[in-house]
Amino acid sequence: MKKLLSLVSMIVVFYSSLLASDDVNSYLIGAYMDAEDVSTKLKENGFDVIATYKISKKSEGTTVVFTNSTMKKQASKKSRGFAGVLRVLVDKERDRISVMNPVYFQHAFLQKDYDDKSAKKILKSIENAFGELKGSEEKLDVDDIAGYHFMMSMPYYEDSIVIGEGDTVELLEKALKYKKGKNYVFDLKLSDRSYLIGYKLSKRTSKFVKKIGTQNEQVLPYMILVEDDKAVILNAKYYLAISYPLLSMGQFMKISTVPGAIEQELSKPFWR
Repeated sequence: MKKLLSLVSMIVVFYSSLLASDDVNSYLIGAYMDAEDVSTKLKENGFDVIATYKISKKSEGTTVVFTNSTMKKQASKKSRGFAGVLRVLVDKERDRISVMNPVYFQHAFLQKDYDDKSAKKILKSIENAFGELKGSEEKLDVDDIAGYHFMMSMPYYEDSIVIGEGDTVELLEKALKYKKGKNYVFDLKLSDRSYLIGYKLSKRTSKFVKKIGTQNEQVLPYMILVEDDKAVILNAKYYLAISYPLLSMGQFMKISTVPGAIEQELSKPFWR
């Protein structure tokens, strides 16, 4: 009888592990290195570093934004531009680095165009760059990522917001010239008709990161996709939720005004 119970227990553990393997970690945690070393490691492994960013002078975190040819090619597909970059947070506060997991975020931003082989190839290059990486506590079931929303009546990926319309080149110029370019962090050409822009939020609006967790500070700079003569952003109620999958209702209520503030701030360059 004991042998039978032991066998049953082993089977339960085995199938439980199979179910757990369907979870995809949002971030990959590695040993601390400074932003310069992070950039060097990325470049040595085939990535292009396109920006280094701090939310504020007092911030303990530095975000390194990077891409490669595979990511740009996938992101050049219509409405898929937000998959054009990944980010590493140099987290001095926690003495570590935190890398956006390409398998997780490409599932989210490429939707039905997700390609597992390509995502895992990118992941392998990241692992080659930074060595042993541990999955974060934040994760979702692989089948839930593409269709994720925070709760009933909340937006999905496809519920993006148009914040400007006009000629693509003119939209890019408006974004660059606004406030003499002080908010402009980077731009990345994805195709002749699509560009991804990294944009800085105001000091007041970006404080939301402290309320819901500086461990994911690389959620900023915010992204604007200029494509087919429109400037588009991900709805912040979606973007912040997918970036913070453990976000509680209490935390969300603390930043309830932030999504509207983000939309308003990012729209201003295109009103002029």
